[in-house]
Amino acid sequence: MPEFLDDRQAKLNSFRKNVLKKETTSVPHNIPEGIFVQCEGCQTVIYQPKLDELNGVCPNCGYHAKISASKRLALVLDSNSFTEIDSDMTSVNPLSMPDYEKKLETAKTSTLMNEAFISGIGKIEGVKTAIGVLDSAFMMGSMGSVVGEKVTRLIETATKKNLPLIIFSASGGARMQEGILSLMQMVKTSAALAIYHEKKGFFISVLTNPTTGGVAASFASLGDINIAEKSSLIGFAGPRVIKQTIKQDLPEGFQTDDFQLKHGQVDFIIERKMLKSTLAKLLKWHRKDVISK
Repeated sequence: MPEFLDDRQAKLNSFRKNVLKKETTSVPHNIPEGIFVQCEGCQTVIYQPKLDELNGVCPNCGYHAKISASKRLALVLDSNSFTEIDSDMTSVNPLSMPDYEKKLETAKTSTLMNEAFISGIGKIEGVKTAIGVLDSAFMMGSMGSVVGEKVTRLIETATKKNLPLIIFSASGGARMQEGILSLMQMVKTSAALAIYHEKKGFFISVLTNPTTGGVAASFASLGDINIAEKSSLIGFAGPRVIKQTIKQDLPEGFQTDDFQLKHGQVDFIIERKMLKSTLAKLLKWHRKDVISK
């Protein structure tokens, strides 16, 4: 055997011996699950507490990860200014779909929420505002009867109290376990917004990642100002479904925030760190009469 092959074999044997030694003698490190996460944008592994500190924004590429509804409210509202409404509303199983109750209980346990939508009244730099947030961690933020009812009641509260309205959308669309009852919420929420607009209400719709399906096709796209948060997927059906249906390649960047801005679906794109200050400016420019003294 040539000398260089002997040398390579010796190094390989030494490497194997060291690996086996480490496997049998080293003490394993107990790293708790969830301490590190992988960025969906650049695939970099990030220390979870660091990502939390940056409000879910990747320090390497700026990708905006999904955040919970409670964190979203804390990010944009003045401290201790939020009063929740309709907090006790929860879904039932109107069509007796198998395992639906189990899925609801799992979602409630994992998110500590009764439903995918939190709504109430809070202040943004002193401006009293009706605000609602969809949480994609609760059954993908899907809109069933209760979510539709809560959205409608929030709009009606804003109408009655003459308040500006902000809704953060994050949804996979209508909740399939509720069938046509889920699809009816598109009409109900849109009708409530029509009345709100007749009363000269001011609605800011913030579309986050993802905003799709029946939510995108109803109230999420009916804002006086439609804002896309950076890194958001926005559209009706998903790109894969559309491609399979029409049997054609889709344009580059299809349904991204940049694509929607270019085609007029949203008015502008915003980074998460600028959300509160931007919303406050919009509210003060359009609704000076509701600024708290």
